[in-house]
Amino acid sequence: MAQTDFESKNKVPSSMAQVGTITKYALLDYVRSRRFFIMLTIALLISALLTILVGYYRPESFLSSELTFYNRWWGTSVTFVVVLSGIFFGGDAISSEFQNKTGYFGVPNPIRRSSIYVGKWLAAFIASTVILVIFTAITVGNGFYYFSGVPYEFVESLLFALFYLVAVLGFTFFFSSLFKSSSISILVTAILFLFAFTLIQELVADLVQIEPWFIITYGAQIVGNVLTSPYPQHQITTTVARFTFTSFNATIPEGLAILGIYFIVTAVLGLILFERKEF
Repeated sequence: MAQTDFESKNKVPSSMAQVGTITKYALLDYVRSRRFFIMLTIALLISALLTILVGYYRPESFLSSELTFYNRWWGTSVTFVVVLSGIFFGGDAISSEFQNKTGYFGVPNPIRRSSIYVGKWLAAFIASTVILVIFTAITVGNGFYYFSGVPYEFVESLLFALFYLVAVLGFTFFFSSLFKSSSISILVTAILFLFAFTLIQELVADLVQIEPWFIITYGAQIVGNVLTSPYPQHQITTTVARFTFTSFNATIPEGLAILGIYFIVTAVLGLILFERKEF
């Protein structure tokens, strides 16, 4: 009987149990941290600014129709909220294990690195989703104030935004595993998502006139484009003087494929890096 009790106490928890425990405590760390309240404040400030400006000026570009309202309000701001959430909660999720030496003390215990990686990813996704849900609630509240309901295109856009969040977190976790410095991993992902990807996308489309299907922000266009009726054409060419400019819009299947591939590839590479890197 004593031997059985000893074995049960020393039994290594299953992978699912480890993931659940790590998710729980990582989420608690996020909720109690300053970054969660900073991200929440940013989302509330964006919502408050839009609420005040639209309520005071009543712009026709916002209030001409229900779909236009959600396109202008949601389509132009939700991707920014998603990217910031990914950077705030995923930018240093793994690199902090190296920088703060927490992984040095945790990994020698019978805890799988994959459990740490998946648990932290789930915690970051839940924390980011909370921010997105609050932003969504304020958007819908304003929509009901000016109109009578919510168009089904907005529901699609919300699902696409969640899918984009999944891809963003996969990408940020990859760079977090790549660097051992939290500040570097956060800085690199912030520069890529806030400046570099958009610049590269425009240069490739306008100058080279090639569809930038290999850029994650191009796939994320579906979040806002689904709120446009009719859906934008896949390729639009305009001529100004002697110059020809070409713009591309990802179709919904193409956008989902781009985001899905980005998540799978970057999440797997990030896990491989984390598994092989020495503390």
